[in-house]
Amino acid sequence: MEAKFRWVAVTALAPVAWGTTYFVTHRFLPPGQPLYGAAIRALPAGLLLLLAARRIPHGSWWWRSAVLGTLNMGAFFALIYLAAQLLPTSVASTIMAASPVVMMLLAWPVLSERPRIAHLAGAGAGVTGVCLMLFTGAAAVDALGVLASVAAMVMSSIGHVLAKRWNDADTDVTASTSWQLIAGGVVLLPFAVVLEGPPPDLDGPALLAFGYVTVVATALAFVAWFAGLRHLPTGTVGLAGLLNPVTGVLLGTTVAGEALTGRQLCGLALTLLGVLLGQPAAARLLALARSRAERGAGSPGGAGAQPSEGREPSRASRTRRA
Repeated sequence: MEAKFRWVAVTALAPVAWGTTYFVTHRFLPPGQPLYGAAIRALPAGLLLLLAARRIPHGSWWWRSAVLGTLNMGAFFALIYLAAQLLPTSVASTIMAASPVVMMLLAWPVLSERPRIAHLAGAGAGVTGVCLMLFTGAAAVDALGVLASVAAMVMSSIGHVLAKRWNDADTDVTASTSWQLIAGGVVLLPFAVVLEGPPPDLDGPALLAFGYVTVVATALAFVAWFAGLRHLPTGTVGLAGLLNPVTGVLLGTTVAGEALTGRQLCGLALTLLGVLLGQPAAARLLALARSRAERGAGSPGGAGAQPSEGREPSRASRTRRA
């Protein structure tokens, strides 16, 4: 139990860090060049982790790194960068809350992980919170930004489930994360050069913002996330991702000054409830409650109750015995 709680805490670092990237990207990074923005985020982070791991891909990890790097980093970073430029922080971050549902649906056939009742309840609360926060906000919603954010969510969910399926106990998490980041950055660079021309000119605040996004919200966050996928059920990890929109909304309202309606507050509360329902303790409480209900149904006075061994037989039963 203590070990699971520790891995939940480690995993939670990732969505909290990711929730801050919307504000940082929207406020400090240059607009109009999402491919360069994604490549600058991925490549330095991957090289930094490779320097720490000191291991290169082996065997099937050469092509696996390319697939996962494209899904989890390359295309995902470009789409999320675009979404952050087109949408308010609160809107862009809440769309990612739908990822637990997609991850659980994919994990069932791919990983044979059947969704638990607590996970389904948490997903329901999270999706409801998403709808409240996304569709009742005071800011206008850009259709292209929503499409980019939804595409990023779906692609990353597929990549996360595949990463868990291809989990290799002999492969260090830091090393595999570095390979994915480098592969994702390499895939992005040719498209950035052809479609966006010269690299963007970065001033001091932009360089500091890229430094934060690269080191904290990418290198450290993805190591924490993939470590959680290795040690926890997919549903638990996915629902921990609901902290992403919580962070984005709170940061948008406290720092960016974005409006927060009463219905969005209800959505925020439901999102936090979804996070709690995804934790191992919630699953055990639900299982305990169901077990007690089943025992109560079979106890004297309950449905299907049987006479106790010490109870005196009725007159009719004595007559039948005679």
